[in-house]
Amino acid sequence: QVVESGGGSVQAGGSLRLSCAASEYSGNQYCLAWFRQAPGKEREEVARLDPIDRPNYTDSVKGRFTISKDGAGMTLYLQMNNLKPEDTATYYCAAEEYLGYCPRQLGGYSVWGQGTQVTVSS
Repeated sequence: QVVESGGGSVQAGGSLRLSCAASEYSGNQYCLAWFRQAPGKEREEVARLDPIDRPNYTDSVKGRFTISKDGAGMTLYLQMNNLKPEDTATYYCAAEEYLGYCPRQLGGYSVWGQGTQVTVSS
């Protein structure tokens, strides 16, 4: 199980840091990712971290968002800076066993949190 926290409401240009408690997936054999889903849209990958902490970001958040883990790998973070209204969505943490690659599609992840809402006003 993974549990997200840290969502909220901010104005455009502001920052938020999301956290995901992922102690069951702290080993080096898991992929961890953040997805988001805006109203009326499909859930999309925002960022992922492979077992050796190599990050990958969707183009729309590059240079603004940073995915990371704490030293023990117990918590996954998503630091979001320079937020835009189009970042408004429910953000989900996901985990999956690493089998030579990390999934890029939501269907590749079997463990999901309940989501945390991020609202960015203009």
